[in-house]
Amino acid sequence: MISSSSSSYIFQVPVFSLLAALVLSACSAPSTSTSTQDASTQGSNAPSANQSITIDGSSTVYPISKAAVEAFQKANPNAEIELAFSGTTGGFRKFCAGETQISNASRPISTEEIEACRQAGVRFVELPLAFDALTIAVHPQNDWATDLTVAELKQIWEPAAQGKITNWKQIRPSFPDRPLTLYGPGGDSGTYDYFAESIIGGDNTRSDYTASEDDNILVQGISNDPNALGFFGFSYFEESQDQLKAIAIDDGQGKGAVTPSREAVENAQYQPLSRPLFLYVNLKASQDNETLRDFVEYYLKNAEELVTSVDYIPLPREAYDINQVHLYQGAVGTAYEGKPQPYLTIREVLQKEQTF
Repeated sequence: MISSSSSSYIFQVPVFSLLAALVLSACSAPSTSTSTQDASTQGSNAPSANQSITIDGSSTVYPISKAAVEAFQKANPNAEIELAFSGTTGGFRKFCAGETQISNASRPISTEEIEACRQAGVRFVELPLAFDALTIAVHPQNDWATDLTVAELKQIWEPAAQGKITNWKQIRPSFPDRPLTLYGPGGDSGTYDYFAESIIGGDNTRSDYTASEDDNILVQGISNDPNALGFFGFSYFEESQDQLKAIAIDDGQGKGAVTPSREAVENAQYQPLSRPLFLYVNLKASQDNETLRDFVEYYLKNAEELVTSVDYIPLPREAYDINQVHLYQGAVGTAYEGKPQPYLTIREVLQKEQTF
């Protein structure tokens, strides 16, 4: 079924350079179908051992997971999988409470969420899944704005702009004297968190805009409003590009304005709005629940095709091989610092050090 709706021990491993050794080790490692770790190390509040799967979290990652669920259920028609989206933050809230086994995320897990999982005894495996070009979009009748600078985006969206920056002409003198209406993700969205960090340099944006955790609502709002500007994941733009226009972004680093595209992300040109997307998997559930383990393995083996099918940017094949090894060996923890990290390239994600 698909519905719409810190560890005390730290060991750092340079993931990319040890891939071959990890693969060899995994081939001879004991099966994870029977856990060798007791409840005190796994966490008493992790999901119970059953064969259903519950997934929640990011609306940005949702299309990839939806494609994975549908393909997996074709081959496994008895698999019970509930997939929903409540935003990255909402998803982590459920995940760290042991209510879901997989959390889709459009940003890395935060320091506060890591602590919540630790307190609840939920240990997780972090799996980088794809890259996204967070897209700034306007109505196709907007013939004046083809590009914006990061400084102009900040001017529009910073908290100090609330109730003050309400007209396109205030952004750039050459723009027309027309009202500016804004659309964006709600506060439980990882897209919101990433945008606030990369553009505003803080945790919050202005709040006087139309907000939703459902990106389809944002697409609909912008496509019906010639004065609109908003942001969401690249996949939602690609699905509706006949109703929207993407804005090129100039980050002030001398490249000029760059339009979001797969090639721009792969070449590290679309900055700072390129970002990695993630799956977080409850370790104990992956060991106790054979259906869950099979699903995640299927997801990773077919990730390149699944990611491409919904217009996101896949990672190189070795990244998914690394993910499979991490899942197999129970490599818990995060390779990030508890916050979004703008300007990461695909290669840098591969070379991130994993904290176990």
